[in-house]
Amino acid sequence: MDDQANGSAEGGKVAAAISNAIAGMHHEYYGRGASRTRTVVDRDYVICFMEDVYTPVERTLIDAGKFDTVQETRSAFQATMSDKFTGAVEELTGRKVVAFLSQVHVDPDLSIETFMLDGDRDGDGAAATDT
Repeated sequence: MDDQANGSAEGGKVAAAISNAIAGMHHEYYGRGASRTRTVVDRDYVICFMEDVYTPVERTLIDAGKFDTVQETRSAFQATMSDKFTGAVEELTGRKVVAFLSQVHVDPDLSIETFMLDGDRDGDGAAATDT
């Protein structure tokens, strides 16, 4: 696992814990987890990158030209799991998740889970400004 969070050791631990939580839920509910998970925590965002995510059934559908079916099913799963995913991120960051976005891609096979956190804080606790 290759996790990072604003260069701090504590932030790196949070990123690793988020990777483990999200990847663990994927493994539990899909019966298979990603071969590699990397989480980046920066300011008001948490992004989990998961590689090699598809099950054998999904890979068969993709090879048959039915990626849209896999994408639709994964999207429905993500909507169903939204509360569990955001709950884990909220617990580990101590901040409320105000938006959750999920996307899958094929060739390379990956899934990206993006969480936007509340507040106007940057990585060192200072107020952030938009320009």
